[in-house]
Amino acid sequence: MDVTSIKIRNYQIKDREAIQKISLENIVLGEHRDSIFDDEILADLLTKYFTDYEPLSCFVAVKVNQVIGYIIGAQDIRKMRRLMKHKIVPGLICKALGRRQLLRRNSLILLKNIISSYLKGEFISPDFSQEYPATLHINIRAEYRRQNIGSLLIDHFLDFLQKENVRGVHFGVVSESAKDFFIKLNFNILFSGKYSFLRFLLGKTIPHYIMGKHI
Repeated sequence: MDVTSIKIRNYQIKDREAIQKISLENIVLGEHRDSIFDDEILADLLTKYFTDYEPLSCFVAVKVNQVIGYIIGAQDIRKMRRLMKHKIVPGLICKALGRRQLLRRNSLILLKNIISSYLKGEFISPDFSQEYPATLHINIRAEYRRQNIGSLLIDHFLDFLQKENVRGVHFGVVSESAKDFFIKLNFNILFSGKYSFLRFLLGKTIPHYIMGKHI
C-alpha cells in the first residue's frame, strides 16, 4: 500500500462507531466475546473514556474517508483511572446487571477467575504514572496491518504528547507480536507478567507486558 494515501487526523464524533467496531474486532476475547457481554458494553469499556472524556488526545487513520485504524490516549492516566473507577465502570456494571448479562455462565466463570487472578497477584504491577504519565490504545483493521500505519499513528501521537509537554507514555499489551512491534519503535519493557483468568476461554495463559517510552 502507498502510505501517502493514508491520512492521520484528529478524532471527530462521527468516528466513534468506527473506533468501537475496530476495537471489538481486535479484542483478546475474540469469537468468545458474545458469551460474556454485549458488544456495546465491551466497546464502551475499551473506548468510552478516550472518545467521550479526552477526544483531543484521539486520532484516526483514514483511507478514502474510511477509518481504518485509531490511536486513542490520555495525557494523565491517573485521571483516566479515577473516571473509569468512579464513573464509567459502575455505569457499565449497572447496564450489564439491567440486561442480566452478569448471570451468563461465562460471565460468572470470568468473574470467579478474575478474583482468583487478583488473589494470586496477577494484577499487581509497579506504578509508572509518575515517570510515564500518558497512556494509549491503538488498533488497525486486520486487512491494513503490517503496512506501517501503526507506526504513523504512534509517531503522530508522540508528537502530540511532546507538544503538550508530556514526558512519557506507558500502556499494557497482551501478545508477543504487540510487544515486538513496540520494541521495534524503541519502546521499553517496563514490566512483564501473565494473566490466567481467560484460560477457560482461550485455552492458554496470556502474557502481559507494560511498555513505556520517554518523550
